[in-house]
Amino acid sequence: MANDDNLVPEPASTILDSASRALGSEEKGQQAVANPQTVGDLTRDGSVADTSVDDGGKSADQTDGDDNTVKDDETGIPLTAVDDIGRATAADVREALHQVIDPELGIDVVDLGLVYGIEIDEKGRAIITMTLTTPACPLTDLIEDECASTLAGLVEEFRIDWTWKPRWSLDMIRPEGREQLEAIGFNFDNMPKY
Repeated sequence: MANDDNLVPEPASTILDSASRALGSEEKGQQAVANPQTVGDLTRDGSVADTSVDDGGKSADQTDGDDNTVKDDETGIPLTAVDDIGRATAADVREALHQVIDPELGIDVVDLGLVYGIEIDEKGRAIITMTLTTPACPLTDLIEDECASTLAGLVEEFRIDWTWKPRWSLDMIRPEGREQLEAIGFNFDNMPKY
């Protein structure tokens, strides 16, 4: 007989066993292991939990066709995310980007309307689609460095996809950004219209 003393013992319980016990059946345990995102929808009696909330037809986010993409009512920025416990969401990234200040104007990139979209991929990486006030802006590296500092600890990795379409204009500045610019002396009524 072979000596099995140096072999690693088999686990006494598997993830499937634990999920099956928690959900009340092996079938539901298999569903949960196969697709962990459905765990919140499964109940012990076999029904699917109703996770909808009746808010009188009002919602902070509106779906934008894709099941995982929403357009935030507050900012209008498309937010795409994979729901996963413990991961940063696109809304978390957007909130953090309020700390990234455009060095020329002194207003954050979200309120300035420079952020066009935020996506969190299946590996938890953030992909930010953004623009600058002008394609010739020399501050691209500075803004990327600020984003890196701001997003450190929130996401493992991030990438900025710079785009020039649609071209940024004063109309893209959010009301909060307008208020901040007016407070430092900008007069939008006297600005040239393009």
